[in-house]
Amino acid sequence: MSLASDVGAGATLAPAAERYRAPILARGVALVIAAGLVVAAQRLAAEPGGTRLALSLTFGALFGFVLQRSRFCFFCLWRDLLDRRDPRGALGVLTALAAGAAGYAVVFGGWLPDPSGARLPPDAHIGPVSPILALAGAAFGAGMTVSGSCISAHLYRLGEGSPTAPFALLGTALGFVLGFATWNDLYLAAISEAPVAWLPRHLGYGGTLALTLLVIGALAVPLLRLLPERETRPARVEPLRAVFVERWPAWLGGLAVGAIGTLAYLRVGPLGVTAEIGGRSRAAAASLGLLPDRLEGLDAFRGCATAVRDALLTPNGLFVGGLVLAAFAAALVAGQFRPALPGGGHVLRGLLGGLLLGWGAMTGLGCSVGTLLSGIMAGAVSGWVFAAAMLFGATATLLAGRRLRLLP
Repeated sequence: MSLASDVGAGATLAPAAERYRAPILARGVALVIAAGLVVAAQRLAAEPGGTRLALSLTFGALFGFVLQRSRFCFFCLWRDLLDRRDPRGALGVLTALAAGAAGYAVVFGGWLPDPSGARLPPDAHIGPVSPILALAGAAFGAGMTVSGSCISAHLYRLGEGSPTAPFALLGTALGFVLGFATWNDLYLAAISEAPVAWLPRHLGYGGTLALTLLVIGALAVPLLRLLPERETRPARVEPLRAVFVERWPAWLGGLAVGAIGTLAYLRVGPLGVTAEIGGRSRAAAASLGLLPDRLEGLDAFRGCATAVRDALLTPNGLFVGGLVLAAFAAALVAGQFRPALPGGGHVLRGLLGGLLLGWGAMTGLGCSVGTLLSGIMAGAVSGWVFAAAMLFGATATLLAGRRLRLLP
């Protein structure tokens, strides 16, 4: 029996621009949301020490808008490549990595001119490389397949009214709690002695950027060969419709993600969407007595920090809030806000997949945005290991699920 899912290729969700015009009410609500985000950012910036919070909200809104408009979902893009031999989404991810790697190299060069010492760039997602990291990546990939999206995609699809996303995010929080419960044993078994490999320390910034672009280029070549030799020339579309209604080209979304990643790191911190989920989950679990007395070495690692959140407003919380609200506004204008009542399959897949997503993100010190995107942009070997394991886990789970007729 196949479990129902609301997951679909991004292109199938966007109505044709020449046929669609957002209702006045939808456009009005979207405008109110946009204005509210601007006012909120201005008020935060006016408070003492509020600049970082205002920027977090702004970058989160930009990120959510870009994700929704370009349908930037790691699982959906990977499945498009596997099922339809459509390489455009995968090329978009590679574009994001290339743009971000170039941007990070410039920022690092200004902040830490000599990378050969013991120091690491502040807050960069550079984590330990161990078999546990590969296991976390594989679990995260399996969670993407079961739930239908990565965590960041569930957040923007929450703004689209997805019936699966709320349960996937709840499952993610539970997965973090499970990760905290298993952390000490895994840390003592392998993570504590694992090397923290940062390529610029050995290759310099120029060498790391050259190697990163070489690997990205090698991955892109076979994908480029899958592109049609001649694509039908698209009909001329009005600029506003091209921005707010039509699905953005994958390469454009990738460039935007890379640019936002660089600017966010320069002014606030690396991109990541799990710090708030993890921190709130940790606080709740601690209050219920579900955590070990001490989480060995966890707070010393870089990545999506999971410290207990005491403040009502935090940078990552505002980032995630801005992401969801901007995605909601974008979906309204594009006619892609389609709320639906969840069925049993949505609940089951969301909770089970979210549990795997949360455990993988907690154990891997981040998700497909934090550990993978921000990590690879920073020259961290951990980003590449997580990426390879994630794709393996997603592919193996998809093939096994289809063989057992559990997945579409």
